[in-house]
Amino acid sequence: MTIRSPLAPAAFPDLPEIAGVTRRVARARYKDWDRCDLTYIELTPGTTVAGVFTRNICCSSEVELGREQVRRGTARALIVNAGNSNAFTGYRGRTAVEAIMAQVADHLGCAAGDVFVSSTGVIGVPLPKDKARAGVAAALTAKPCSWEVAAETIGTTDTFAKGAAASAIVGGRTVHVAGIAKGSGMIAPDMATMLGYIFTDAAVAPALLQEMLREAAGGTFNAITVDSDTSTSDTVLLFATGQAGHAPLAARDDPGADALYAAIRQVALDLAHQVVRDGEGASKFIEVQVTRAVSDDSAKRVALAIANSPLVKTAIAGEDANWGRVVMAVGKAGEPADRDRLAIRFGDHWVAKDGLAVDGYDEAPVAAHLKGRDIRIGADLGLGEGRATVWTCDLTHGYISINADYRS
Repeated sequence: MTIRSPLAPAAFPDLPEIAGVTRRVARARYKDWDRCDLTYIELTPGTTVAGVFTRNICCSSEVELGREQVRRGTARALIVNAGNSNAFTGYRGRTAVEAIMAQVADHLGCAAGDVFVSSTGVIGVPLPKDKARAGVAAALTAKPCSWEVAAETIGTTDTFAKGAAASAIVGGRTVHVAGIAKGSGMIAPDMATMLGYIFTDAAVAPALLQEMLREAAGGTFNAITVDSDTSTSDTVLLFATGQAGHAPLAARDDPGADALYAAIRQVALDLAHQVVRDGEGASKFIEVQVTRAVSDDSAKRVALAIANSPLVKTAIAGEDANWGRVVMAVGKAGEPADRDRLAIRFGDHWVAKDGLAVDGYDEAPVAAHLKGRDIRIGADLGLGEGRATVWTCDLTHGYISINADYRS
């Protein structure tokens, strides 16, 4: 990994073991690097699965197959390839994924459709079948590894391993939720994040699991942006091994279902925030909150217009309280807004109201807020009850340096 992001957590969290989940890693050598780049996670028979995927039209075969597979609702294994996204690779890319699925399925004695595959990295280069085959073979017999090692192995330009955990009480039993994710650039998820995997020992019917994941993704993975670019490989999978020992959950009003959902959402939000905190070249974590829009959807579109604005992001990088750029972003969003009702704040300090700078505006406390690493921007539209919060990071020279040299 490269120099650790200044916004990174102090350390990788202590994630609980999830009964029915075994992690292993190996070196497929997809790139010329001295590290493991293939992750194999084995799941106990009876594991259910849900998934959300990118809406990018140029998606990978892994995404296409994954969409089909989640309809089955069952899973036995996950393979994650790092360094090669296998996207935009046509028939050769698909056959490479199918070969991995068949190889793992033969090892486990399960259906190929129960083996999920994700790949991340350079677009347009077919996944090399020989390297994949050798990497999978090594992973199948490798010693089990920690959550942190698995999280490191799925990364590409990530500067730190991302993990999160939570728990809930279901049917009198403590159930655990643990997740890992990768992502640093090409982040403007449209159904998911770069790659994210959440595991629980709860017993949950596939339809309910899908409902929970889709709802959780809306305000977490789908509410972050680093650079406004939606990946061809975005995938989040949620696996439930059913090993906690409680009666299976089948409906949202079943006792304990809301508690489990809250734990899943907590893990998803934590992982989503970590992806932003690892934004390529990022030095500041930015929360954008839009209130009193005509609807929640409208508020979210306005918030994303602010969060994705290069001018807003560079102003924050320079610790410049240029609130006029926020006004610009609200106005360009294409959503209902009224210049003479608009109010803007940085942190807890209102800088503009009713179409004007506030009386006696003092930039000193605002400038002090912008010197911190966690920045809050607010826009009150004064039109209705709609509200939304999204998260982003600043835009620095580091982003250009990383992406100018990405393939070299």
